[in-house]
Amino acid sequence: MPLIQRETPYPHWEFSDPASGDLLRVVPERGGLISGWRCAGHEVVYLDLERFLDPAQSVRGGFPVLFPITGGLPDNRLPLPQGVFNLGQHGFARQLPWRLEALADGAGVQLQLWETHETFKAFPFWFLLTMEVRLAPGVLEITAIVENRGNDTMPFSFGLHPYFNLSSLESVRFEGLPDRCLNHLTMEDESTADQMESLANGIDLLVRPTGPVRLVDEAAGTTLELQLTHPLDLVVLWTEPPRAMVCVEPWSAPRQALLSGDRKLELRPGASTRLHTRYAFTSVQRD
Repeated sequence: MPLIQRETPYPHWEFSDPASGDLLRVVPERGGLISGWRCAGHEVVYLDLERFLDPAQSVRGGFPVLFPITGGLPDNRLPLPQGVFNLGQHGFARQLPWRLEALADGAGVQLQLWETHETFKAFPFWFLLTMEVRLAPGVLEITAIVENRGNDTMPFSFGLHPYFNLSSLESVRFEGLPDRCLNHLTMEDESTADQMESLANGIDLLVRPTGPVRLVDEAAGTTLELQLTHPLDLVVLWTEPPRAMVCVEPWSAPRQALLSGDRKLELRPGASTRLHTRYAFTSVQRD
């Protein structure tokens, strides 16, 4: 199915799967944003349209891309052998225009971002970041390929920050979570079960699961399963009441990984790596 340019409900590109009728909406100029995923007749992805239409505001919704860091740095300062650089929360990929084209196999779209004069001010590396986004019935697959095109070893971390619609914050539960989590609000190790009790009041936590994580919305009769592949196998959960949404985010490393070294990824000159994640959505037909 070719890419189709749409103007409503906002300017975007649409890709659909003729077998299932599922579709993607993509806004490449707004950080390579996957802004919508319709699956089995459900609008799975949350998007604050009013905020999205104001370019002065950061996006609340879609699938923002986190690169070359996940989380933030103290005073936004990144010390490297090349010097100390100012790099903001979650990096710059979610703020820059990307190139978009259909995948050659017809199964989805490809988005690409590479270094510019502006990115060198924050991250002094030659890179190419490619995201292959594929649709299958009930499934959204994303593969990120990171290439180091320069002469210096390149450190980085990568993540996605997707927002998902809920019937309400009170009607959902998670399966597959470990017993303990890192509470980003306190930066303390805490009980995951205790945090889940605060879901409707707002949470921000990181877990290190050993298998898939499932979001079950009992009121809607839907389940969304995040299927993880190393090294993109940490999960951040975030809510922002009263919005009826939750972020279920695959990360390769925790906050400040480029400082602590905890799961920091490094690419030698000329090297590349692939990071893969998969969301599977199911819904129960109700009479």
